[in-house]
Amino acid sequence: MKFEPITYEQGKITLLDQTKLPEQVAYRECTTVEELWDAIKCLAVRGAPLLGVAAAYGICLGIDNKKCTTPKDLVSFVAETAQYIGTSRPTAVNLFWALERMKKVVTGAPDKTVAELEIMMHNEAQAIFKEDLSLSRAMGKAGNEIIADGDSVLTHCNAGGLATSGYGTALAVLFTAHENGKQIHVYADETRPLLQGSRLTAWELKEYGIPVTVICDNMAATLMRQGKIQKIITGADRIAANGDAANKIGTYSVAVLAKHHGIPFYIAAPYSTIDFSIASGDAIVIEERGRQEIAEGFGKKTVPDGVPVFNPAFDVTPAAFITGIITEEGILMPPYTESLQALR
Repeated sequence: MKFEPITYEQGKITLLDQTKLPEQVAYRECTTVEELWDAIKCLAVRGAPLLGVAAAYGICLGIDNKKCTTPKDLVSFVAETAQYIGTSRPTAVNLFWALERMKKVVTGAPDKTVAELEIMMHNEAQAIFKEDLSLSRAMGKAGNEIIADGDSVLTHCNAGGLATSGYGTALAVLFTAHENGKQIHVYADETRPLLQGSRLTAWELKEYGIPVTVICDNMAATLMRQGKIQKIITGADRIAANGDAANKIGTYSVAVLAKHHGIPFYIAAPYSTIDFSIASGDAIVIEERGRQEIAEGFGKKTVPDGVPVFNPAFDVTPAAFITGIITEEGILMPPYTESLQALR
C-alpha cells in the first residue's frame, strides 16, 4: 500500500489521521496512552483489526512511560492500562482480544524480570501487527475465489488498509482480485453519518487504481434492482458464535436488501473478530456516539437545536442474511455454529 496506517517506535505511536481524509493526508503522534485513547475515541484510528494493533502498541506506550520496578507492579500496571484503553470503544472485539493477549504475556511468565517482560510485550505487539498483515493477505486470497471478472461489488463503511495494518478485510478481497487481473467496479456506500465509505474507502480504491463510484446509503436498493450489483462484501467488528455479525450502522439494511434481490452478501473478518463467548448478536454491546456527528457533522448544522438524535455506531446482521464469512482459513458457510466452531 502507499500509506502506513500505524507505526510504533519506543515512546511514540504515529497514526494516519483518518479524520483528515480525503482532504489531507496527515499523521497524528501519540506519546501517551491518554493521547491514544483520544485518537481511538475520535476515530483518528479505527477499524476492528487496526484497533487491536493500536491497543497492543498502546500497552507498549504505557510501559515506555512508566518504569515499573517489580514484575508484580508491571502486571498491575498492564491490567490497569488495558482496562483504560478498553473504555475507548466497546463494540470491536479485536481491541479486547489484543489487550488480553498482551496481558497474558506478563501473567504467563512469573519467572521473568521486568526488563525481560517489557521486551516480550514489545515483541508481542509487533507480532500482532505482522500477523494482521498476513491474515489480510490470506483473506484476500480466499475471497478472490468469489469474484468474477466484470463484477460490480458494493461495500459499506471502510474495511481496507485503513482498518487494518495496511491491506484490509473486505477490500483485501478486491485488492487481490485487481492484482489477479480481474476487471471489477466498486460501489461504495457513503456510510452516514461520518462518511467512512466516501472519505476513506473511495480514497483507498482510487489510490489502488480500482474504479469506484460513491453512492448515498439510500441509493443501494435502486442499484440492486437495476442489476448493477453482483456481490456485496463488508467487514465486521464482532461476530457471535452463531454467525450474527456487528458492523457499521447500515450494514443490516444492506443485507436485508441483498436478501430480497438475491445478491450474495459476504462478511470478511479474521479469527480475532469472532467472539465465542456470546451465543448470538443479541449480546453484542452497541456503541452509541454523540449528537454532534449527526446534528452538526463536518461543521454544518443539519438538525434544529433541541431536537434529539439516535446515533448507534453499529448494527447486527443476523447469520441468516450472510452468504459466507471470508476468513484467513477460507470461506465459512452456514450453519455457522458448526463452521465457526471448526475454525476455532
